[in-house]
Amino acid sequence: MKNLLYILTFIVTTTVIAQSENSITLEKQKLKQALSYGDDMVAATAMYAIINLEGPQSTYKDSLAYLYFRERNYSSCFLVLNDVLKNKPTNLDLLKMQAVSLESLGAFGKAIEVYKTLLTKTEDNYFAYKLAGLQYALNKFEEAYTSIKKADQLPDNTAVKITFQVNKNYSQDINLKASIAYLQGVIELNLKKDNNAKLSFERAVKLFPDFVLAKGKLESLNTKEKQ
Repeated sequence: MKNLLYILTFIVTTTVIAQSENSITLEKQKLKQALSYGDDMVAATAMYAIINLEGPQSTYKDSLAYLYFRERNYSSCFLVLNDVLKNKPTNLDLLKMQAVSLESLGAFGKAIEVYKTLLTKTEDNYFAYKLAGLQYALNKFEEAYTSIKKADQLPDNTAVKITFQVNKNYSQDINLKASIAYLQGVIELNLKKDNNAKLSFERAVKLFPDFVLAKGKLESLNTKEKQ
């Protein structure tokens, strides 16, 4: 009798595992097709099904976070990342998405903490620039000044361009080094360091001669000096 129970249990367990594996295979096929057709809604549904079948450690949670990030669904992206980062707290790509998601949601204080972590781990001047920008947005000018000076001292990430909106119809993509100099000047203006600010804006224009906003700040400072 016991042997019969063991055999029945084994058969049931094997059947359940086989059905689960078949279901995962079908959902992965559905996911592949949905992605090839650009159907993110169906792709997300398939990912949820795979995660449910694979359990809490499913790597498809990462894929779901990337999908939400690509869709700019930052709220859902953040919630998924909050879960995934519990097991992968040092994953740089996930931390980058978390920082952008928090910033996009207006949670500047929390975004600052993530950018600080990224800066510590990478010594990337882009993260120092982002940190300074968020601190400036929160009127933490002294902290922003420390961060932007650090950004200027670190090796330049030449691959990064920063988009500045000049007016409603025109924007410029500025290299990071010039962008750092410009933000430093803006921070210095708020700290009443006009002479330093002028030097920073001049440096920004030297690094990017057509930098419209930096030229405008210089003109304002020159006009102020003449008055």
